[in-house]
Amino acid sequence: MIRISIDAMGGDHGPSVVIPALAAVATRRSDIRFIIFGRDEAVRPELEKHPRLAEISEFFHAEISVRMDDKPSQALRHGRWKSSMWRAIEAVKTGQADACVSAGNTGALMAMSKFCLRTMATIDRPAIAAIWPTTRGESVVLDVGATIGADAHQLIDFAILGTGMARALFDIERPTVGLLNVGVEEVKGQEEVKEAGQLLREVNLASMNYQGFVEGDDIGRGTVDVVVTEGFAGNIALKTAEGTARQIAGYLRSAMSRTLMAKIGYFFAKAAFDSLREKMDVRRANGGVFLGLNGIVVKSHGGADQDGFAAAIEMAYDMVRNRLLDRIEADFDLFHARNPLTSVRRSATADEQE
Repeated sequence: MIRISIDAMGGDHGPSVVIPALAAVATRRSDIRFIIFGRDEAVRPELEKHPRLAEISEFFHAEISVRMDDKPSQALRHGRWKSSMWRAIEAVKTGQADACVSAGNTGALMAMSKFCLRTMATIDRPAIAAIWPTTRGESVVLDVGATIGADAHQLIDFAILGTGMARALFDIERPTVGLLNVGVEEVKGQEEVKEAGQLLREVNLASMNYQGFVEGDDIGRGTVDVVVTEGFAGNIALKTAEGTARQIAGYLRSAMSRTLMAKIGYFFAKAAFDSLREKMDVRRANGGVFLGLNGIVVKSHGGADQDGFAAAIEMAYDMVRNRLLDRIEADFDLFHARNPLTSVRRSATADEQE
C-alpha cells in the first residue's frame, strides 16, 4: 500500500476541496491509503460524505492551521508541532507515510520540510520541480522558486534531481537535460552556468543525456525532458507561462462569443477547442515537488480545485511507486564516484547538517 499524508487545512479552500479530491483518487487507486491531518470540526463533516474514503483513511485532529500569509519563521516558531502541515510532514519522517501533499503556504511548507526531513547528504539546497506541458508532451523544470541564485554545483544537483524525477514519472531510461541560458552557444551566459555545463559533459552520467544549453522558447517546445535553472528565473518563467495560458484562453472565449458566425464556427470546431483547453489546463500539471529532501513532499497550488489537488496526489503516488528517492540516490552515488573532487563537499555538507 502507498500511504500519503495530507495537510487538509492548506490552500484557499481547505477540506471542502481536499477531501473530495482524496475520494476521487481513491476510486482510481485501489492500493492507496491516506493519513489526514486537520481541525476536527472542519474535516469530519466532509469526510462523512465519503464513507469509502473514511474506510481507507486515518484522521488526526490538529489544533493549528498554518495561514497562507504566515512567514516561514512564524510557522516554525508558533507551535509548529501542533499544526496540520507539520504533522503531515512528520508522518513521512517517522515512516507512517510515503509522501506528503499540502496546498498550504509555500514558504512555510519548504521551511518545515527542510527542518523536519533535512536535505540529502550531498545536497546544499532543495529545489521545487514542476511538470511543464509542452508541444511534445511534458518536461520537468527546476528550480521554480526554492533557491534564488545557484552556483555550478547546485545546478548540477538540480540536473541530477530532475533526471531522477523524469525517470520516475515519464518512464524514460536516459532523459535529455538542458541548462537554461540566454543562448545555446557555449561562450554565452553566467560563469556558474558555463561551469555546470562543462562538468556535466565531462562526467557523462549513464542516467542522463546532457544536451547543452537551451533557451526560454525551448521549454514550451519540449526540446529536452529536464530544464535546469535557478529559482529566480524559473519562477518568473512558470508564472509567465501560467499567465499566458489564461490570457490565450480569455482571448478565445471573447473571440468565440463575439458574433453569430463565430458561435457557429465554435460549434463545429468544439472537439478541437476541447483538446486545446485540455492541453492548456494548468490543473493537469498542478503540483510542485520538493526535491533533495529525505522524503517526498508535493506542494499543490493554493487555489487548486478538486481536480487540481487530485493531480498533486497522483504525482506523489507515482513518485513513490516508481521509487524516486532510490533513483536519485543512485544517480548521486554514480556522479560522486566519477567526480572525486565532490567528496570534500559531501563531507562538509554532512558536517553542517549534523
